[in-house]
Formats: sequence, structure tokens, C-alpha cells
Amino acid sequence: MKALAIDCACSRLTVAAKNEDKTCTAIYDIGMRQSETLVPALDFVLEKAGLAKNELDYTTLTIGPGSFTGLRLGISALKAIECAFETPVYGISSLETYAYAYANLGLPVLSCIDANKDRFFAGLYKDGNSVIPDGDYDIPFLAEKLKEEKKIILAGFEKDTTKLKSLLEPAAPQLELIQMPVTAVTTDSLFQLAEQKKSAGISPLQDYDGPVYLRASEAEIKLSTS
Repeated sequence: MKALAIDCACSRLTVAAKNEDKTCTAIYDIGMRQSETLVPALDFVLEKAGLAKNELDYTTLTIGPGSFTGLRLGISALKAIECAFETPVYGISSLETYAYAYANLGLPVLSCIDANKDRFFAGLYKDGNSVIPDGDYDIPFLAEKLKEEKKIILAGFEKDTTKLKSLLEPAAPQLELIQMPVTAVTTDSLFQLAEQKKSAGISPLQDYDGPVYLRASEAEIKLSTS
């Protein structure tokens, strides 16, 4: 398979190009600067992988939840390739993507993204299946939902899992929270999840499909209260 993957749900931007058994991955952990980084990064990994955009079998990205700006940029970039070359785009839940690397370890995986104000975009996965659906949750809700669990893996970027662990430990003292020492390369998971969808005959994103936000933007909140 020849493919392109983007994880732009958080401030750490990851892009990768896959040319059969060769993959070039670039990670930019430089803060919220996706708008000036994304397109040159895509061109870089495609060139290093020896691929042209018209050769791609599919593209894939984290579809949300996550950064409003990052998600919009990612889907715009891949929709442009789709329009030019009819390349299907597969959207994968950001939280499912982050949990996937640990699916075979035999423990539940709590995937998270810091949503600020002590809330998290989070979802619990067991054996790769969603147990607590992706949502915008506070700590008391997560503690209640996890009260029967004894040990779980925290998945996501280090700053997010560190914050969640510090808040959840006192709220759920029976629970052992395992924070992974190294963040997985999320585009590796995107390639595998997208190809599972492709093999299963699951449709790619349609023209009307867009990012999954789970929460209204600040602009939308202001409009609704004005």
C-alpha cells in the first residue's frame, strides 16, 4: 500500500508516508504551529518515501477530538488530495488511534487528550473495542466509570497522561494507572486502522464528513450566549 497519514489532533504534529514496506515519519513537537508546518511536512515525507500524491492508495488522519485548528488543517489537506486524485480519506478517532498501540497488552486502555479546566477528551478501550465511548468528561465521571477497574494503561501524549494521572489517582485510589514511558508513533496506528477499515469494506469519509469536536468552540459558545 502507498499511503499518507496525519495526526494533527494535538500540538505534537505527526505525518508519515508509506511506500509499501518503507515508511518516512516526521514528528514536530513544537507547539501550535501546524498551519506553517503541515504542507511542507507532507511534501517532505512524500519525497523521502519516493511517492507522488497521485500514487497514493489512500490517506488517513485523526478525525477528532482534539485541536479545532489542527483538525481543520488536516482534513483540508487530505480533502484537497482527494479532490485532485480521487484518493479515499479514512478518518480515525484520535482516542482510538492513541489506544491502538496497547490493544494487545491485556489491560484496559484509557486514551486521553487534555481538554482544559480539569476535563479530558477520553475513551476506554478493551481489546481494541470501545467500552466508554469517546466523550468530554470530568474527573468525577471517569472515577465513577472506572470504579470496578484495578489496573489500566493511560494512552496519549505525556503532558496529557501526566495531568490525568495526577487528578485521577486521588479520585480513584483503588486504580493502578500505568503511564507508558514513551509515546507511540501515532501514524503507525493510523495506517493499520485505516487498512483494517479498507479491508472490511468500510466507507472512507464522504464529502460532508468533517472533524469530530465533541465540544463547541469558543466562538460557537459566544454566539449561542449572545
